[in-house]
Amino acid sequence: MSTIQISNLTFSYDGSYDTIFEDVTLQIDTKWKLGFCGRNGRGKTTFLKLLMGEFEYRGYISSDVSFDYFPFSVQDEALSVLDIIFEIAPSAQEWQIRKELSLLSVDDGVLYQPFYTLSNGEQTKVLLVGLFLKENHFLLIDEPTNHLDTFARKVVADYLEGKSGFILVSHDRAFLDACCDHTLSINKMNIEIVKGNFSSWWEQKGRQDAFELAQNIKLGKEINRLKVATRRTADWSDKIEASKIGAGDKGYVGAQAARMMKRSKATQQRGEKAIVEKESLLKNIEKKEDLKIHPLTFHTPQHVRFENVGVSFNKREIFNGLDLTIERGRLALVGGNGTGKSSILKLITGELTPSSGTVYTASGLIISYVPQDATFLTGKLDDFATDSGIDLTLFKTILRKLDFSRDQFEKDMSSYSAGQKKKVLLARSLLEKAHLYVWDEPLNYIDVLSRMQIEELLLVYQPTMIFVEHDERFVQHVATEIINL
Repeated sequence: MSTIQISNLTFSYDGSYDTIFEDVTLQIDTKWKLGFCGRNGRGKTTFLKLLMGEFEYRGYISSDVSFDYFPFSVQDEALSVLDIIFEIAPSAQEWQIRKELSLLSVDDGVLYQPFYTLSNGEQTKVLLVGLFLKENHFLLIDEPTNHLDTFARKVVADYLEGKSGFILVSHDRAFLDACCDHTLSINKMNIEIVKGNFSSWWEQKGRQDAFELAQNIKLGKEINRLKVATRRTADWSDKIEASKIGAGDKGYVGAQAARMMKRSKATQQRGEKAIVEKESLLKNIEKKEDLKIHPLTFHTPQHVRFENVGVSFNKREIFNGLDLTIERGRLALVGGNGTGKSSILKLITGELTPSSGTVYTASGLIISYVPQDATFLTGKLDDFATDSGIDLTLFKTILRKLDFSRDQFEKDMSSYSAGQKKKVLLARSLLEKAHLYVWDEPLNYIDVLSRMQIEELLLVYQPTMIFVEHDERFVQHVATEIINL
């Protein structure tokens, strides 16, 4: 059995006061298929890059295997797919490559195409093939699903289920369940491993959290009792001190007061020490904070209607003859990449004009829109809230519930991770009072716990919305109607 041994790993970025990891100790079997879960910004990608040797750290990492990172950086995208795979895995045979591509439902005709002509999803699959064809390598796969539609996610999950020796960072619960046999979870500077996929880890986490919450309540009561007793002892010490002063600190009374004073101080110190010890035992339990939304109810059931609508780009038809009615409920648009899902949302918001047909939007309808792309966010969070016309205090409250630390509020948004930027757009939308919420892949890069928060929010408040999302479990739980394109 080959293992990856990590001992007392401690790391923080240069110039930062925040410690990302502290004394992390793990042992990983190189045959395991590990899913990696944790809130945005907790250090999942940083951990993978530490394994790759990209940062200096304190502690010890030892392994008999070499590490490879996905997404792999392709230097010359004009090269053919076959040449790029041979660059990644020089010892691979062409028959092996064709076999691997077939497992990922990729036509081997792409082998002689320039890499840049492939779709993002095809590029993902090709790079996975090259990396898994390398021998004695352990693969670090960082969010491979961001460019995969629902069908492609199932294909890649089945492919990974047949492999071994990888760490997979993903926030898609169904994807993790389908292909992982162990789960890494990251929480407050530490990483833990449990056997089983995401669902089994989540069930175990629920039991552990319930136990630790009960322990916290018990400890909290003990701490309060100790604080009351210590406070009374301190008051008694003050009274003794006053009696000493009143006695002029002379003779028998003064000596007795001094002895009582000494015992009282000792008791007070023991109490204060006990409080510190008990407080150190309190567990920092990660929990999902409830979110709120304030949807408006439109005066008629029908919000938007498409009649014989078509969209074309550069003379290429995306879709044509689309009839669609959006009424109260939560409508999910499902389909492969390039089928026009985002185009439909942009037609509703007025960002796009149909090539044919008509889109009717009800008069007075208020729309809140979360675009797919969040890379445009720059500048201060306060200015963004002001420009968006939303309450800054409530805005930051929502972000705190989505696991933003207070120091993030002072940073330029350009430094935010992709998941943090998406949370900014979602928080704005949650504060906008609208009749119709239009969300384009709202969960891209969003961590699992935040996905669950948003899911529960939509089930409680039931806003009218139309959305595009490839997280199968989210769609199944949230949508009242699904349109397959």
